[in-house]
Amino acid sequence: MKMMEEFKKFALKGNMIDLAVGVIIGGAFNGIVNSLVNDVIMPVLSVFTGKLDFTNLFIALDGKEYKTLAEAQEAGAATLNYGNFISGVINFLIMAFVVFMLVKFINKLKEKDAPAPAAPTTKKCPFCKSEIDLDATKCPHCTSELE
Repeated sequence: MKMMEEFKKFALKGNMIDLAVGVIIGGAFNGIVNSLVNDVIMPVLSVFTGKLDFTNLFIALDGKEYKTLAEAQEAGAATLNYGNFISGVINFLIMAFVVFMLVKFINKLKEKDAPAPAAPTTKKCPFCKSEIDLDATKCPHCTSELE
């Protein structure tokens, strides 16, 4: 029974809930980025690379020639799918860039919301280096006369 209470306390901590929400949103975000890459960026990129389809870039390890990856997989050939790897790298770079821009935007919002630092109310005594009131004319620690 004690273990269940400990688990409940652990699972309902604020950080754990935040993490769960982050994972769920991250999964949804991953779908959006995959669609962006596969449906928007790759077609545009293929225009500049001569209609090159990265998903059909592969090496058949059985030594035979296949027109498409699907054809090679249908024949049961082992394949090295480097085109899928290139797509994955592009997905990662786009995801990293979007997250970077999102964090940068959030930090900018935080800076605007942060209160301005309060004006200092103390200064250092030039003789003993103690903190003293800004309006002090004599240091209470070393009794030096201040300007």
